[in-house]
Amino acid sequence: MILVTGATGILGRVIVLELLKRGKTVRATKRKSSNLQEVRKSFQFYTETPNEYFDSIEWIEVDFEDIHSLQNALNGVEEVYHCAAKVSFHPKDEKKMYQTNIEGTKQLLFACQNSSVKKFLFVSSIAVLDGLNENGELDESSDFNPKIDHSAYAISKHFSEMEVWRASAEGLNTVIVNPGLIIGSGNWKESSGTLFMEFEKNDYTFSGGTSYVDVRDVAQISIELMEKNIFGERFILISENKKYQDVANFIKQKLGKPTVKIVPNNLLKVGVFLNTILGWLISPLKMANKVNVQSVTEFNKISNKKIKDKLNYQFITVEESLAFHLENYLKRKEVGS
Repeated sequence: MILVTGATGILGRVIVLELLKRGKTVRATKRKSSNLQEVRKSFQFYTETPNEYFDSIEWIEVDFEDIHSLQNALNGVEEVYHCAAKVSFHPKDEKKMYQTNIEGTKQLLFACQNSSVKKFLFVSSIAVLDGLNENGELDESSDFNPKIDHSAYAISKHFSEMEVWRASAEGLNTVIVNPGLIIGSGNWKESSGTLFMEFEKNDYTFSGGTSYVDVRDVAQISIELMEKNIFGERFILISENKKYQDVANFIKQKLGKPTVKIVPNNLLKVGVFLNTILGWLISPLKMANKVNVQSVTEFNKISNKKIKDKLNYQFITVEESLAFHLENYLKRKEVGS
């Protein structure tokens, strides 16, 4: 039995589906508010027999603050894919993010002790990476630097990783993956699932860039790492480094819309200043903080050499990924996703 947490998210659902395609028995966690029918319908984007796979999932509602709930979910489980996380860059979500990401991971690992669990994969983020290598890139040796300002999300993922390494030191077989911005289908209104909706509606973007990866690549690599018993390491999972402008314009072109305009960096600096004096009064201004502005104006190159060498893996290109998932986004109403 395999447990996948965060199974209704953009990544978790694809890991579940890929495991089922390989003949595995899967138990999947959900929240009370989870829309399982949306997940079922989104399977149509990835398989010709969505109902067959969906109906074989054992869904379980889990409270990550209740150790007994977690122990019950782990009953008979030998492998865990921990995808559940809260992603936000708004200061108001900081406390909830720490509770979900750090404490939730800590509780789950505690529940794994003296259980049947033998393997544990944790989905982290490239947000934890600091420090360039000799090629001017971020890589797996780019350790989190506590002296640098970080988003609450990055901090939560760093301390979650620390919990995973602690469990590893205590004998649990663990592996960490650090994906870039995940391009996927379904979950259109949350996390990276909003990518197409944002660029469809907005005519502006930022001067910086980030690293992108297709959800199918993240799912396949994660499962291969577990099946090949590759533990005690972490792996960056990205396809390419791209400017926001390039990604936005690719989507705009496919939609037959005008190219985007760049928000001037000086205007963003004004936003940071206004946040310091009016952020307490005007909630949207709180997003214009130093860390957020820095993240959308910087463009750090990230290396995927380690995972490509380890598995001899070839990633789906960003353009191919965007085209595939944009097509799904445009026909989402037809399938009810």
